[in-house]
Amino acid sequence: MEINMMTAESALKLLMEGNKRSIFGYMERGENFRERREELSQKGQSPFALIICCSDSRVVPEIIFDQGIGDLFVVRTAGNVLDQVGFGSVEYGAEHLHIPLIIVLGHEQCGAVKAAIDGEEAHGCLKAIIEKIKPAIDTTKKPKDPYEACADNNIRNTVAELKNNAVIKKLIDQNSLTVLGAKYRIFTGEVEFFTERP
Repeated sequence: MEINMMTAESALKLLMEGNKRSIFGYMERGENFRERREELSQKGQSPFALIICCSDSRVVPEIIFDQGIGDLFVVRTAGNVLDQVGFGSVEYGAEHLHIPLIIVLGHEQCGAVKAAIDGEEAHGCLKAIIEKIKPAIDTTKKPKDPYEACADNNIRNTVAELKNNAVIKKLIDQNSLTVLGAKYRIFTGEVEFFTERP
């Protein structure tokens, strides 16, 4: 397997350029899927970014950022929240694949956020997702759009959790990893980064 030597700054630039192409519908990733698949099976994966995003079928990082097979390591959960298994996946990508950039990608119109705000009764394992999102509900202010304010807070909360994870924190302290939050605008296709950049 190749060791990923890309910097967080270079990885972010690739994502931003890819998002611009995606917004305007000028996607470049026309590679031969079979050839790329065979190449990756021989030399292993070396993704340059790790994306934590919602399971929403409208939120597809490879399309949003115009990237191909093997470029992104993606962890998807409803509401882009992490449990122990999700954290394990992130730790693997950061520590073993040497990915320099983690993006927590929330989005507009998130059903999990809506369920948390509306107080819908959740059963089974869905309850864990709602409980994880509830701290993001802003009850002190009256935001113009409480759903979008909660989605933004939820992204920030996941970023904060990551930065407090022992494995991730160690890599950040070594300047080999950057964690950022971002929000996907479903109608326009634009990704808005709203935390500090590398």
